Amino acid sequence: MLVKVFGSAVFGVDALTITIEVDTPGGKPEYVIVGLPDSAVKESIERIISAIKNIGLDKPRVRLVVNMAPADIKKAGASYDLPIAIGWMAATGQVPTDNLGDYIIMGELSLDGSLQPIKGALPIAIQARAEKFKGLILPKQNAREAALVNDLNVYGVESIKDVVDFLNGKNKLEPVKVNTRQEFFDAQYDFEFDFSDVKGQENVKRALEIAAAGGHNAILIGPPGAGKTMLAKRLPTILPPLNLHEALETTKVHSVAGKLPSNASLVAQRPFRSPHHTISDVALVGGGGIPQPGEISLAHNGVLFLDELPEFKRSVLEVMRQPMEERRVSISRAKVSIDFPASFMLVASMNPCGCVG
Repeated sequence: MLVKVFGSAVFGVDALTITIEVDTPGGKPEYVIVGLPDSAVKESIERIISAIKNIGLDKPRVRLVVNMAPADIKKAGASYDLPIAIGWMAATGQVPTDNLGDYIIMGELSLDGSLQPIKGALPIAIQARAEKFKGLILPKQNAREAALVNDLNVYGVESIKDVVDFLNGKNKLEPVKVNTRQEFFDAQYDFEFDFSDVKGQENVKRALEIAAAGGHNAILIGPPGAGKTMLAKRLPTILPPLNLHEALETTKVHSVAGKLPSNASLVAQRPFRSPHHTISDVALVGGGGIPQPGEISLAHNGVLFLDELPEFKRSVLEVMRQPMEERRVSISRAKVSIDFPASFMLVASMNPCGCVG
């Protein structure tokens, strides 16, 4: 029996719908996954078998072939565990196929059948709404983040058993509701640090106020203990507050990078990133085998603080030149080119000379 389940792949800060086809063509019992899966996707077989067994369902005893289309795009990560598992059970008659096409399903399985959070829930939800899916089923930890998207039913589940019972009509899941605007405005001014904490330093505060008003970059030069880092940490609190569009942009970047805390929804305050001076070029601007946003993208719409500026490698500082001019960074690979946003305010600090330490 051939069934189709829908998942999603994240590229940059956008998502692409993936069709997961599961068939039982006959032959010796085995499990095959094709469609450019990486090691994490191939290893899902063992996680799925254990999860199915531990929730009391039957392990498939037939030959199962799983195809992940488009087949020319690499599928990476463990978040395909849940849609593959649901496809397996649908293909063997343990789950009805009537409503499978209405949902995007994503989630990483534990061996006991519980679900672990995934990355990129917000762009996945945006794409699901754009393609007119009825709903999105994903781990409970990601539900509030995905529920920021209006006109889409988002179901947060704790285990694969919840999904199976929902599809079988044994229980009814309630969609997660988030009052996006209310939560956004409530959290906008809930600062851990505040510029009003600074006493004295009138000249420096005036300079930073001018820099914040115009979005200018700044460098703080002074001896250790003068308050350079303390002032820089509080700079985001005097920047203009994020608008809703900027907040969604920023949240997408942090979601893709897996930097949102559990059960978080919207990033309501301007980010502040302070990488150590030993950071590599790739960690700063982004990249890797599966391109991920770097520190300059995580600081998008906020402040990037480089403490002890002369200690950073020259190559690290040089790679920031073009992103600072274009307000974005392009990561190119053999088959794909991905753009990450990188509109940030650069603040650096240093001692007056190398002999001061």
